[in-house]
Amino acid sequence: MKATHTAADEEPVVLRSVAPVFSTANVGQWLEHYRSLGFDVEAHDEDYGFAALGPVELHVSRNPEHDPHTTAGCAYVDVSNADTVWRRWSTAPGGMNVEPSDTDYGIREGAHIDPDGNLLRFGHRL
Repeated sequence: MKATHTAADEEPVVLRSVAPVFSTANVGQWLEHYRSLGFDVEAHDEDYGFAALGPVELHVSRNPEHDPHTTAGCAYVDVSNADTVWRRWSTAPGGMNVEPSDTDYGIREGAHIDPDGNLLRFGHRL
C-alpha cells in the first residue's frame, strides 16, 4: 500500500518510513534488550538511541520519570511469519511475550512487551 496525497498543482507526498519513539528510564538497558531480540542497536548518547531489524527502525528516548503504566508506547510490525518471530523473541531475557493466534480480522498476531512496558504487536496476514 502506498500513502500519497496530491493537491491539483502539487507534487505527491509519499511517506517512506516511520520510526516510533519509545520511552525508557535507561537507554543503555533498553538497547541491550533490543539487541537480545536481534536488533542492531546504536546509542546516540545517554538520552537517545536506535534499534533496527531489517527495514524496521525503533527509536528510544530517556525519560527519567518513565512509568510503564502511563508513558509506554506501542507499535505494530508486519512480519513474514509471526510464529518465527515469537520463537526468537520468547528466548530473549526480559520482557513478556504473547504467543501468536489467529484473529477474526485475518491476521496471525502475537506480542512482545519490553521491560519498560512498550508493546510490539506483530503479525502476518492469513
